[in-house]
Amino acid sequence: MRRRDFIATLCGAAVAFPFGTRAQKAMPVIGFLNGFGPEDRANEVAGFKQGLKENGFIEGRNVAIEYRWARSRLEPVQELAADLVSRRADVIVISGGERGNIVAKKLTQTIPIVSIFAGDPVADGYIASLNHPGGNFTGASLFAVTLAAKRLEILHELVPNASTIAVLTDSAIRFDNGREETEEAAQKLGLRLRIVNGGTLEQLESAFATLSGERVSALLISSVPTFAVGSFRDRIVALATQYAIPAGYSDRSQVLAGGLISYGVNVTAIYRQLGRYAARVLLGDKPGDLPVVQPTTFELVINLKTAKTLGLAIPPTLLARADEVIE
Repeated sequence: MRRRDFIATLCGAAVAFPFGTRAQKAMPVIGFLNGFGPEDRANEVAGFKQGLKENGFIEGRNVAIEYRWARSRLEPVQELAADLVSRRADVIVISGGERGNIVAKKLTQTIPIVSIFAGDPVADGYIASLNHPGGNFTGASLFAVTLAAKRLEILHELVPNASTIAVLTDSAIRFDNGREETEEAAQKLGLRLRIVNGGTLEQLESAFATLSGERVSALLISSVPTFAVGSFRDRIVALATQYAIPAGYSDRSQVLAGGLISYGVNVTAIYRQLGRYAARVLLGDKPGDLPVVQPTTFELVINLKTAKTLGLAIPPTLLARADEVIE
Protein backbone atom coordinates (compact mmCIF):
# COMPACT_ATOMS: atom_id res chain seq x y z
CA MET A 1 0.00 0.00 0.00
CA ARG A 2 1.12 3.51 -0.65
CA ARG A 3 2.13 5.69 2.29
CA ARG A 4 3.05 8.70 0.24
CA ASP A 5 2.84 9.24 -3.46
CA PHE A 6 5.77 11.42 -4.44
CA ILE A 7 5.17 12.92 -7.87
CA ALA A 8 8.29 14.28 -9.51
CA THR A 9 8.25 17.83 -10.70
CA LEU A 10 11.68 17.76 -12.26
CA CYS A 11 10.92 20.26 -14.93
CA GLY A 12 8.34 22.64 -13.57
CA ALA A 13 4.78 22.88 -14.74
CA ALA A 14 3.87 21.18 -18.00
CA VAL A 15 2.15 23.18 -20.71
CA ALA A 16 -0.70 21.62 -22.65
CA PHE A 17 -0.66 22.09 -26.39
CA PRO A 18 -3.62 21.43 -28.69
CA PHE A 19 -3.41 18.19 -30.62
CA GLY A 20 -4.16 20.02 -33.85
CA THR A 21 -0.92 21.99 -33.95
CA ARG A 22 0.74 19.34 -36.15
CA ALA A 23 -2.30 18.47 -38.22
CA GLN A 24 -0.71 19.79 -41.39
CA LYS A 25 2.49 17.80 -40.91
CA ALA A 26 3.35 14.12 -41.05
CA MET A 27 3.12 12.36 -37.69
CA PRO A 28 6.46 12.81 -35.87
CA VAL A 29 8.43 9.74 -34.81
CA ILE A 30 10.14 9.13 -31.48
CA GLY A 31 12.82 6.46 -31.44
CA PHE A 32 12.78 4.75 -28.02
CA LEU A 33 15.97 2.78 -27.27
CA ASN A 34 16.08 0.88 -23.99
CA GLY A 35 18.76 -1.43 -22.64
CA PHE A 36 16.25 -3.78 -21.03
CA GLY A 37 13.00 -5.42 -22.17
CA PRO A 38 9.38 -4.19 -22.27
CA GLU A 39 8.44 -6.57 -19.47
CA ASP A 40 11.04 -4.88 -17.22
CA ARG A 41 9.98 -1.31 -17.89
CA ALA A 42 6.18 -1.33 -18.25
CA ASN A 43 5.60 1.23 -15.47
CA GLU A 44 8.41 3.40 -16.76
CA VAL A 45 7.05 3.42 -20.31
CA ALA A 46 3.66 4.44 -18.89
CA GLY A 47 5.43 7.32 -17.14
CA PHE A 48 7.12 8.30 -20.39
CA LYS A 49 3.78 8.39 -22.21
CA GLN A 50 2.31 10.47 -19.39
CA GLY A 51 5.09 13.02 -19.87
CA LEU A 52 4.29 13.16 -23.58
CA LYS A 53 0.60 13.57 -22.87
CA GLU A 54 1.23 16.49 -20.51
CA ASN A 55 2.65 18.33 -23.50
CA GLY A 56 -0.06 17.37 -25.95
CA PHE A 57 1.17 14.11 -27.54
CA ILE A 58 -0.58 10.75 -27.51
CA GLU A 59 0.94 7.68 -29.13
CA GLY A 60 -0.92 6.66 -32.27
CA ARG A 61 -2.92 9.89 -32.42
CA ASN A 62 -0.33 12.56 -33.15
CA VAL A 63 3.02 10.84 -32.49
CA ALA A 64 4.50 7.46 -33.39
CA ILE A 65 6.96 5.63 -31.13
CA GLU A 66 9.46 3.15 -32.55
CA TYR A 67 10.55 0.87 -29.69
CA ARG A 68 13.91 -0.90 -29.69
CA TRP A 69 14.79 -3.22 -26.77
CA ALA A 70 18.31 -4.55 -26.13
CA ARG A 71 17.08 -6.97 -23.42
CA SER A 72 20.08 -6.56 -21.11
CA ARG A 73 22.62 -7.35 -23.84
CA LEU A 74 25.27 -4.94 -25.10
CA GLU A 75 25.68 -6.43 -28.57
CA PRO A 76 22.36 -5.29 -30.14
CA VAL A 77 22.65 -1.66 -28.99
CA GLN A 78 24.84 -0.56 -31.92
CA GLU A 79 22.46 -2.05 -34.48
CA LEU A 80 19.31 -0.79 -32.77
CA ALA A 81 20.65 2.76 -32.44
CA ALA A 82 21.88 2.76 -36.04
CA ASP A 83 18.44 1.67 -37.20
CA LEU A 84 16.74 4.59 -35.44
CA VAL A 85 19.29 7.04 -36.85
CA SER A 86 18.81 5.68 -40.39
CA ARG A 87 15.04 6.07 -40.04
CA ARG A 88 15.63 9.74 -39.19
CA ALA A 89 13.55 9.74 -36.03
CA ASP A 90 12.57 13.25 -34.97
CA VAL A 91 14.01 12.58 -31.51
CA ILE A 92 15.67 9.54 -29.94
CA VAL A 93 15.07 8.68 -26.29
CA ILE A 94 17.76 6.52 -24.65
CA SER A 95 17.43 4.75 -21.29
CA GLY A 96 18.49 1.60 -19.49
CA GLY A 97 22.26 1.79 -19.72
CA GLU A 98 25.12 4.03 -20.82
CA ARG A 99 25.96 1.95 -23.90
CA GLY A 100 23.14 3.58 -25.88
CA ASN A 101 24.54 7.07 -25.23
CA ILE A 102 28.05 6.05 -26.27
CA VAL A 103 26.78 4.60 -29.54
CA ALA A 104 24.38 7.48 -30.31
CA LYS A 105 27.11 10.06 -29.78
CA LYS A 106 29.19 8.38 -32.50
CA LEU A 107 26.27 7.97 -34.89
CA THR A 108 24.76 11.45 -34.94
CA GLN A 109 25.44 15.02 -33.90
CA THR A 110 22.20 16.35 -35.39
CA ILE A 111 19.27 14.18 -34.26
CA PRO A 112 18.01 15.37 -30.85
CA ILE A 113 18.77 12.87 -28.06
CA VAL A 114 16.88 12.80 -24.75
CA SER A 115 18.66 10.47 -22.37
CA ILE A 116 19.38 9.18 -18.90
CA PHE A 117 23.06 9.64 -18.07
CA ALA A 118 24.65 7.19 -15.64
CA GLY A 119 28.06 8.86 -15.83
CA ASP A 120 29.08 12.50 -15.81
CA PRO A 121 27.56 13.91 -19.03
CA VAL A 122 29.91 16.92 -19.01
CA ALA A 123 33.14 14.99 -18.46
CA ASP A 124 32.03 12.36 -20.99
CA GLY A 125 31.55 15.02 -23.66
CA TYR A 126 27.81 14.75 -24.22
CA ILE A 127 27.01 18.28 -23.06
CA ALA A 128 28.82 21.55 -22.30
CA SER A 129 27.11 22.06 -18.92
CA LEU A 130 24.04 20.88 -17.04
CA ASN A 131 22.25 24.22 -17.41
CA HIS A 132 23.21 24.77 -21.06
CA PRO A 133 23.88 21.41 -22.77
CA GLY A 134 24.66 23.15 -26.05
CA GLY A 135 24.58 20.15 -28.41
CA ASN A 136 22.06 17.50 -29.44
CA PHE A 137 21.88 15.79 -26.01
CA THR A 138 19.73 16.57 -22.96
CA GLY A 139 17.80 14.57 -20.35
CA ALA A 140 18.36 13.49 -16.75
CA SER A 141 21.64 12.73 -14.97
CA LEU A 142 22.06 10.18 -12.18
CA PHE A 143 25.76 10.87 -11.77
CA ALA A 144 25.61 13.04 -8.66
CA VAL A 145 22.81 11.02 -7.06
CA THR A 146 24.82 8.74 -4.76
CA LEU A 147 22.40 7.18 -2.27
CA ALA A 148 24.67 4.34 -1.18
CA ALA A 149 25.37 5.86 2.25
CA LYS A 150 21.65 6.31 2.92
CA ARG A 151 20.97 2.71 1.89
CA LEU A 152 23.69 1.50 4.25
CA GLU A 153 22.20 3.52 7.11
CA ILE A 154 18.75 2.04 6.45
CA LEU A 155 20.16 -1.49 6.30
CA HIS A 156 22.02 -0.92 9.58
CA GLU A 157 18.79 0.36 11.14
CA LEU A 158 17.14 -2.86 10.00
CA VAL A 159 19.96 -5.06 11.33
CA PRO A 160 21.37 -2.96 14.21
CA ASN A 161 23.59 -5.72 15.61
CA ALA A 162 25.47 -6.15 12.33
CA SER A 163 29.23 -5.83 12.51
CA THR A 164 29.99 -6.75 8.90
CA ILE A 165 27.84 -5.82 5.90
CA ALA A 166 28.72 -7.06 2.43
CA VAL A 167 28.37 -4.99 -0.73
CA LEU A 168 27.53 -6.76 -3.99
CA THR A 169 28.89 -4.97 -7.04
CA ASP A 170 30.04 -5.56 -10.60
CA SER A 171 33.75 -4.83 -10.95
CA ALA A 172 33.30 -4.20 -14.68
CA ILE A 173 30.84 -1.35 -14.18
CA ARG A 174 32.44 2.04 -14.64
CA PHE A 175 29.66 4.14 -13.14
CA ASP A 176 29.24 2.54 -9.70
CA ASN A 177 30.26 5.81 -8.08
CA GLY A 178 29.02 5.19 -4.54
CA ARG A 179 31.85 3.07 -3.14
CA GLU A 180 33.80 5.87 -1.46
CA GLU A 181 30.61 7.26 0.05
CA THR A 182 29.65 3.79 1.33
CA GLU A 183 33.06 3.27 2.95
CA GLU A 184 32.83 6.64 4.73
CA ALA A 185 29.34 5.82 6.00
CA ALA A 186 30.50 2.39 7.20
CA GLN A 187 33.35 3.96 9.16
CA LYS A 188 30.95 6.37 10.90
CA LEU A 189 28.63 3.47 11.78
CA GLY A 190 31.49 1.30 13.00
CA LEU A 191 30.84 -1.32 10.31
CA ARG A 192 33.24 -3.50 8.37
CA LEU A 193 32.49 -3.74 4.65
CA ARG A 194 33.03 -6.88 2.61
CA ILE A 195 33.06 -6.10 -1.15
CA VAL A 196 32.09 -9.03 -3.40
CA ASN A 197 31.83 -9.21 -7.19
CA GLY A 198 28.72 -10.57 -8.89
CA GLY A 199 29.09 -9.35 -12.45
CA THR A 200 28.02 -12.67 -14.00
CA LEU A 201 25.51 -15.26 -12.88
CA GLU A 202 28.37 -17.63 -12.08
CA GLN A 203 30.14 -14.99 -9.97
CA LEU A 204 26.82 -14.28 -8.28
CA GLU A 205 26.44 -17.88 -7.13
CA SER A 206 30.00 -17.92 -5.86
CA ALA A 207 29.59 -14.60 -4.04
CA PHE A 208 26.55 -15.76 -2.07
CA ALA A 209 28.17 -19.06 -1.18
CA THR A 210 31.18 -17.15 0.14
CA LEU A 211 29.04 -14.73 2.14
CA SER A 212 27.09 -17.60 3.66
CA GLY A 213 30.31 -19.22 4.81
CA GLU A 214 31.50 -15.96 6.34
CA ARG A 215 28.16 -15.40 8.09
CA VAL A 216 27.79 -11.75 7.11
CA SER A 217 24.91 -9.96 8.80
CA ALA A 218 23.44 -8.18 5.77
CA LEU A 219 24.04 -7.36 2.12
CA LEU A 220 23.87 -4.08 0.25
CA ILE A 221 23.12 -4.45 -3.47
CA SER A 222 24.87 -1.77 -5.55
CA SER A 223 22.83 0.27 -8.01
CA VAL A 224 24.15 -1.64 -11.02
CA PRO A 225 21.45 -1.47 -13.76
CA THR A 226 21.57 -5.18 -14.60
CA PHE A 227 21.01 -6.06 -10.92
CA ALA A 228 17.53 -4.51 -11.13
CA VAL A 229 16.05 -6.44 -14.08
CA GLY A 230 15.46 -9.87 -15.52
CA SER A 231 17.38 -12.98 -14.55
CA PHE A 232 19.98 -11.08 -12.50
CA ARG A 233 17.36 -9.43 -10.30
CA ASP A 234 15.42 -12.63 -9.78
CA ARG A 235 18.53 -14.67 -9.00
CA ILE A 236 19.83 -12.13 -6.47
CA VAL A 237 16.47 -12.09 -4.69
CA ALA A 238 16.29 -15.91 -4.71
CA LEU A 239 19.83 -16.31 -3.35
CA ALA A 240 19.27 -13.73 -0.61
CA THR A 241 16.20 -15.70 0.45
CA GLN A 242 17.96 -19.07 0.14
CA TYR A 243 20.85 -17.99 2.35
CA ALA A 244 18.59 -15.91 4.64
CA ILE A 245 20.63 -12.73 4.17
CA PRO A 246 18.77 -9.43 4.71
CA ALA A 247 19.49 -7.40 1.58
CA GLY A 248 18.96 -3.75 0.71
CA TYR A 249 18.33 -2.74 -2.90
CA SER A 250 18.26 0.42 -5.01
CA ASP A 251 15.14 -0.16 -7.13
CA ARG A 252 11.49 -0.67 -6.20
CA SER A 253 11.16 -3.45 -8.79
CA GLN A 254 13.62 -5.58 -6.80
CA VAL A 255 11.35 -5.45 -3.76
CA LEU A 256 8.29 -6.20 -5.87
CA ALA A 257 10.19 -9.29 -7.04
CA GLY A 258 10.61 -10.46 -3.45
CA GLY A 259 13.52 -8.38 -2.14
CA LEU A 260 13.42 -7.05 1.41
CA ILE A 261 13.87 -3.29 1.21
CA SER A 262 14.88 -0.61 -1.30
CA TYR A 263 15.70 3.05 -1.28
CA GLY A 264 16.31 4.85 -4.53
CA VAL A 265 15.28 7.15 -7.31
CA ASN A 266 11.69 7.08 -8.52
CA VAL A 267 12.54 5.70 -11.96
CA THR A 268 9.02 6.19 -13.33
CA ALA A 269 9.31 9.92 -12.57
CA ILE A 270 12.56 10.09 -14.56
CA TYR A 271 10.93 8.46 -17.59
CA ARG A 272 8.07 10.93 -17.25
CA GLN A 273 10.64 13.71 -17.52
CA LEU A 274 12.05 12.09 -20.66
CA GLY A 275 8.55 12.20 -22.13
CA ARG A 276 8.21 15.88 -21.31
CA TYR A 277 11.52 16.72 -22.93
CA ALA A 278 10.82 14.59 -26.02
CA ALA A 279 7.54 16.48 -26.45
CA ARG A 280 9.25 19.84 -26.09
CA VAL A 281 11.77 18.89 -28.76
CA LEU A 282 8.92 17.91 -31.09
CA LEU A 283 7.35 21.29 -30.40
CA GLY A 284 10.48 23.11 -31.49
CA ASP A 285 12.77 23.40 -28.47
CA LYS A 286 16.43 22.58 -29.06
CA PRO A 287 17.94 19.94 -26.75
CA GLY A 288 20.94 22.20 -26.21
CA ASP A 289 18.62 24.74 -24.57
CA LEU A 290 16.95 22.26 -22.18
CA PRO A 291 18.85 21.89 -18.86
CA VAL A 292 19.88 18.38 -17.86
CA VAL A 293 17.96 17.67 -14.64
CA GLN A 294 18.67 15.51 -11.62
CA PRO A 295 16.12 13.42 -9.71
CA THR A 296 14.37 15.01 -6.76
CA THR A 297 12.02 12.14 -5.86
CA PHE A 298 13.18 9.11 -3.86
CA GLU A 299 11.21 6.24 -2.36
CA LEU A 300 11.56 3.72 0.45
CA VAL A 301 9.83 0.38 -0.20
CA ILE A 302 9.55 -2.50 2.31
CA ASN A 303 8.38 -6.08 1.73
CA LEU A 304 6.82 -7.33 4.97
CA LYS A 305 6.26 -10.79 3.54
CA THR A 306 9.99 -11.18 2.91
CA ALA A 307 10.80 -9.79 6.36
CA LYS A 308 8.54 -12.45 7.89
CA THR A 309 10.26 -15.17 5.86
CA LEU A 310 13.61 -13.97 7.20
CA GLY A 311 12.27 -13.75 10.75
CA LEU A 312 13.06 -10.05 10.77
CA ALA A 313 11.06 -7.42 12.65
CA ILE A 314 10.85 -4.08 10.85
CA PRO A 315 11.34 -1.17 13.28
CA PRO A 316 8.16 0.95 13.55
CA THR A 317 10.16 4.11 12.81
CA LEU A 318 11.28 2.61 9.51
CA LEU A 319 7.75 1.52 8.61
CA ALA A 320 6.49 5.02 9.31
CA ARG A 321 8.94 6.46 6.78
CA ALA A 322 8.10 3.98 4.03
CA ASP A 323 6.49 5.21 0.82
CA GLU A 324 5.20 1.72 0.03
CA VAL A 325 4.77 -1.39 2.16
CA ILE A 326 4.15 -4.74 0.47
CA GLU A 327 2.10 -7.06 2.69
